[in-house]
Amino acid sequence: MSTSNPSTPNFLPLMIQMDNKEIVIFGGGNVGERKSKLFSQYAKTTVISSEFTNTIKRMGESGQINLVIMDLHSVTDTELNELISTAFIVITATSDVQLNQRIAELAKSSGIFVNEVNGPGSDIVVPSIVQRGELCISISSSGSSPALSKFTRYQIERLITPEYADMIRVQHEIRTYLKQNVTEQEKRKDILWTILESKDVWDNLSISYENGYNKALDIAQNEVRTFTNKDPN
Repeated sequence: MSTSNPSTPNFLPLMIQMDNKEIVIFGGGNVGERKSKLFSQYAKTTVISSEFTNTIKRMGESGQINLVIMDLHSVTDTELNELISTAFIVITATSDVQLNQRIAELAKSSGIFVNEVNGPGSDIVVPSIVQRGELCISISSSGSSPALSKFTRYQIERLITPEYADMIRVQHEIRTYLKQNVTEQEKRKDILWTILESKDVWDNLSISYENGYNKALDIAQNEVRTFTNKDPN
């Protein structure tokens, strides 16, 4: 059995600023719904279809996404190009494979990134995501095994607990102070790492109210004072 797949696309994981970007999703079914829920958190999102799930309808009514009611089987290439003219990413999620391919080809010819659901020619693969405040972890099998990506996400979610979001807050506050008051980069790194390894800090972050965070921050600040007051000799 071959151990490699030379046809596997060479995807590069990136974090992309999505402000003022537009996502256009073709297909109002369950797949389109999942994509809408994700992308509407980051960018202006439009869903185009003749029918929509109830969730997509509610999202449209609440202003979370834009809905365009259209029979895509009768639309011309000119009309399709107009629909995607301002898109950053086009997502093809209809139940018609040939229609998806047609839309994808038009988008690619205009230099627009394409995510083809169940298609072989995606420019972009949407990963499974674990979000803990400002900490974002993405998991992907490059489209080869979505089930494994999902399984891996479940495993990571058990390890990367909600306390990580508050630890980022602690680290950011301490790091900001250190950059202004401690000139030695190595010392700043040592202090931040000591805080990361502090059981007392983590234990207080596990308390589900703001006092726990404040106590953890106090402990972290004490670590800073300990380091900065050390005799260099």
